[in-house]
Amino acid sequence: MARYELKLPKMGESVAEATITSWVKEVGETIDIDDTVVEVATDKVDSEVPSEVEGTLVEILFEKDTVVQVGETIAIIEIEGEEGEEGEEGVTTNAPKKEEVQPETVAAVEKTVEVAKETVTTTIDTSSSDRFYSPLVKSIAQTEGISVEELETIKGTGKEGRVTKNDILSYLENKGDQPKVATPTPTEKKSVPQPAPAPVSLSGQDEIIEMSRMGKLISKHMVDSIQTSAHVQSFIEIDVTNIVNWRNKVKNAFQQREGEKLTFTPIFMQAIASTIKKHPMINISVDGDKIIKRGNVNLGMAAALPDGNLIVPVIKNADMLNLVGITKQVNDLAGRARANKLKPDEIQGGTYTVTNVGSFGSITGTPIINQPQVAILALGAIVKKPAVIETPEGDFIGIRHKMIVSHSYDHRVVNGALGGMFIKTLKEILESWDVNQDF
Repeated sequence: MARYELKLPKMGESVAEATITSWVKEVGETIDIDDTVVEVATDKVDSEVPSEVEGTLVEILFEKDTVVQVGETIAIIEIEGEEGEEGEEGVTTNAPKKEEVQPETVAAVEKTVEVAKETVTTTIDTSSSDRFYSPLVKSIAQTEGISVEELETIKGTGKEGRVTKNDILSYLENKGDQPKVATPTPTEKKSVPQPAPAPVSLSGQDEIIEMSRMGKLISKHMVDSIQTSAHVQSFIEIDVTNIVNWRNKVKNAFQQREGEKLTFTPIFMQAIASTIKKHPMINISVDGDKIIKRGNVNLGMAAALPDGNLIVPVIKNADMLNLVGITKQVNDLAGRARANKLKPDEIQGGTYTVTNVGSFGSITGTPIINQPQVAILALGAIVKKPAVIETPEGDFIGIRHKMIVSHSYDHRVVNGALGGMFIKTLKEILESWDVNQDF
């Protein structure tokens, strides 16, 4: 019988690792081609890993909740095949070797295995740290004598600032070149008092609900963003009466011709993409003391999931799409987001995010910036209001459709002038909408 190595597949351009969330198949179970063997999760997207062969699962190499690197073998499947025959990629065989194994070789192998076991089981304890460290990084730190405190000082280049293998190896390589700093004695250390969490009391009627994996990630991402960016907001009210009237006029013809439902979201996304082109310094990221000006306009579109969590699929190169193209993208991404069918690449690479708080009836909101971006826009509910209308014949009161837009931006790199001018330009684009235009 031949043995097939099931590896963690590549799940996106910048996805280097995933967490095993559930083994669908157990050791001893029969597997058919395309059967789901294991479920894994990246930062926001859950994925299934199918089998490319049929056979029997004989070995599981990683337990649930373990972080695995892309390309690593995660399980062994026993498949039909002659012993010793050459198979496809990933297939090994159980063919016995003709050569006699010397006792010295066996002893050396057993010693190597014991050393490996000790290395794995004696990695440093990072439970007191708020940062995530992979088993490989912790093993390297243990081997090189790096303490948890020292590990905390290493700048991570991985997802959400995680320390990667290259980060810690680079740190070790440059460590010898750095001037030695005198280690303070225990009496010199000053303890910084940490605020104690408020005590939570429970009564007999209370229910304790464990946060989901995604909920924990979102919670950490939000707190990290507040601690990273100096959030400020600007607000503006926009008259969208022309857009409301135009959409009501063309929506049926649009759906009949394009097979897509025309909502307000793609109309606003197209206008926002045009606004970004006029104010490109809102389409940036911060890297230390450097500013990265993004070459593409990739709009993140916050979407609510059935479980109450939030996900942000990305419309790539939104400034190059017409209204029909953006509508198709919005409807497709929103539908697959609700069905948990998004691919990892479809939630990455955003340069600016839009959230529609008006879909829940809110007239405005103060959204938190989606790092490493520097701004996010909240669209409020469209409501009818009495308003003063200026005409050549004089002013009069009329019923208009109004929407409040809230713009949160990072005051470290975006000043109030740019933040305010951005939504002023957006207001001008939306209020000048041509009610006689085609789609």
